[in-house]
Amino acid sequence: MNKKIRKVAVLGSGVMGSAIACHFANIGCSVLLLDMAPKELTDDEVKKGMSLDHKSVKNRVVNNFLNAALVSKPSPIYRKAFAARIETGNFDDDFSKISACDWIIEVVVERLDIKKIIFEKVDQYRSKGSLVSSNTSGIPIHLMLEGRSEDFQKHFCGTHFFNPPRYLRLLEVIPTPKTAPEVVDFFMHYGARFLGKKTVLCKDTPAFIANRVGVYSIMSLFHLVEEMNLSIDEVDKLTGPVLGRPKSATFRTCDVVGLDTLVHVANGVRENCPNDEENAQFLLPTYITKMVENGWLGSKSKQGFYKKDITSGSGEILSLNLKTLEYGAKPKVDFPVMAQTKSIDDLAQRTRVLFADKGRAGEFYRKAFSGLFSYVSYRIPEISDELYKIDDAMKAGFGWELGPFETWDVVGVENFASSIKAEGKNVAGWIQEMLETGIKSFYKVENGVRFFYDIPSKSYKIIPGTEDLIFLDNLRPTNTVWQNNDCHLIDLGDGILNLEFHTKMNTIGGGVLQGINKGIELAEQSYKGLVISNTGQNFSAGANVGLIFMMAVEQEYDELNFAIKQFQDTMMRIRYSACPVVVAPHNMALGGGCEMSMHADKVVAHAELYMGLVEFGVGLIPGGGGTKEFAKRFSDNLREGDVRINAFRTSFLTIGQAQVSTSAYEAFDLGYLRKGIDEVVIDRDYQLTRAKEACLSLYNSGYTQPVKEKNITVLGQEGLGIVYVGADTMAHGNYISEHDKYMSEKLGFVLAGGDLSELTLVDEQYLLDLERKAFLDLCTKKKTLERIQSIVTKGKILRN
Repeated sequence: MNKKIRKVAVLGSGVMGSAIACHFANIGCSVLLLDMAPKELTDDEVKKGMSLDHKSVKNRVVNNFLNAALVSKPSPIYRKAFAARIETGNFDDDFSKISACDWIIEVVVERLDIKKIIFEKVDQYRSKGSLVSSNTSGIPIHLMLEGRSEDFQKHFCGTHFFNPPRYLRLLEVIPTPKTAPEVVDFFMHYGARFLGKKTVLCKDTPAFIANRVGVYSIMSLFHLVEEMNLSIDEVDKLTGPVLGRPKSATFRTCDVVGLDTLVHVANGVRENCPNDEENAQFLLPTYITKMVENGWLGSKSKQGFYKKDITSGSGEILSLNLKTLEYGAKPKVDFPVMAQTKSIDDLAQRTRVLFADKGRAGEFYRKAFSGLFSYVSYRIPEISDELYKIDDAMKAGFGWELGPFETWDVVGVENFASSIKAEGKNVAGWIQEMLETGIKSFYKVENGVRFFYDIPSKSYKIIPGTEDLIFLDNLRPTNTVWQNNDCHLIDLGDGILNLEFHTKMNTIGGGVLQGINKGIELAEQSYKGLVISNTGQNFSAGANVGLIFMMAVEQEYDELNFAIKQFQDTMMRIRYSACPVVVAPHNMALGGGCEMSMHADKVVAHAELYMGLVEFGVGLIPGGGGTKEFAKRFSDNLREGDVRINAFRTSFLTIGQAQVSTSAYEAFDLGYLRKGIDEVVIDRDYQLTRAKEACLSLYNSGYTQPVKEKNITVLGQEGLGIVYVGADTMAHGNYISEHDKYMSEKLGFVLAGGDLSELTLVDEQYLLDLERKAFLDLCTKKKTLERIQSIVTKGKILRN
């Protein structure tokens, strides 16, 4: 199906509708966002003499919802200017405009009767062949087809976005028996490649896949808490990051989602799935019923399982005692096994240790996962024919790093099947059949390709949609050509290497620098190019400031100078290697991670990129080539007749205010990415594949080792003047501290190229030497060391 999506209509502008509209605007679509016209005037409208027919009145509902979305945090929009792609209107005046739309998405209230009214109008005004979908989270999709035209039915599907649509990757696609196969294929492909989603094909069953399994998991924990006499703080400790789950874990997640929403889904599953073998688990415990009656719904009501203490003025977070339903100070939670797992970075290895624990933590995990594993085994083929879809849905929709079947693989399918029975649960017959044929795992990797166990054929099959994608996890075991404790160099095929580093927070130290240099050396000798990417939660949190702090405190300045010089030299080797180097950052790329990207031949960035030179926050300036690079880019962008001081001020403030992009598109605006050179990829799964393609393209176009820059224009005293005057004024006004002033002057000195009497041409090494000298000088200052110590020991920025 060769269809282009240029304009999208979103019908319903509430929290989800406006957020979905914003995400389509993010990817470049024109969006028509419609909602009801109000039936009553506000007091303000009455005072202004307006009528219900006034355009601003008729569009009040949609405009208020959209404006609320645009100022919400985190932002649903990649760049503020993208909001101009959204046109608002109302159902009375503007419904006919959907005739110009390629895709029409319904996001109105969860009532079938209202949805049918909307779809009747859609059928009246839509153009033949346009796509139509519903964002319902639970109403059976096929019930919406009654009375609709044949062309409507053929092009209709459920498309369930998870909230917030920009940040949660899951998009459940739910066809009806009438949906054309090519339409289903289109939604699956478009959702992944263009919207950046993990598209999961679902059956039209209650709560679809993610909410069916996710809400079961939460409801079963609600009951397990009572059975094991656990506190909510203990459960959140056990079900958070240690298990590869979000920090919000279980009960904090419930507060964020809203207890009323959770109860609505649970009641829906209990009522509509009477044959579910775990139907009783969806019954509400007494404490949940009382919380709902009290209106303790979570964040939306200012209290739920947790609440902020506002009476004492302390702002302390209090937790709920589920027995007494009284709030109290959060207790310190300590399970002995947590100390054992603290140093284990590998999630699979950590999970095995947790499950094997002989204490209460291990008992909790075995009970909780016995229920979960049993439950998902019986959901096939009810909610899905393929097990990988359940894993994909839970990872993309609930933020689990390992899906249920992946976790079961980690702890051993056969061994844990016995544990499940010991807990009084059973597993579906197909599990036993699989084990009897000698197959002991749900997944396997061969030749860099991942396969899943296909139940009907009783054999392994490749996961659809992954055939042309590259995944480091699949290649690492067989294609590693070199490694140290911090890095792997992996052969991606076709002459391209990938450097993957995997330190804590992916910080950059000597091991990573060694890996970069080795990667470039091998690529120059025997390959075509190098990609730098990794699979961490974040690309890089920057240089290892803990190491910098230790050397500075010990006054090992020669060693510190050598370490900074090594960092600078490595960044320059990325810039001036004899082979193309492409960097593919995602999520956080701070400090050194940003500097690494800024020195690449090309950056293939994921849209969710939080990039910035943040060294000012710890009392330093960028010392790995970042300050030099901003001076160079200032020079590169100078044009005759430009007001130089304005551009210089912008460069200075970007570093001096430690500005971080909230998306890859903002990284262009801040000067971290280069227009016309660097690019953005929406689909995280496609990012490495695209980065490899870009690297090959650079090689095939006749890549030549760049010549080092010698003609960088610096302003000298012209730039220093504005820095010194500005810093002095801010300090006298008590807007910045004396140390902030000192740091500002050091930064300005490097950006301006030093105390030069006129515009001067310098080379990069001159600027790097200035940068390194300023960095070392700051490392000798007590207030800088206090700032570094605060971030290292407390994770907090200190202003002194």
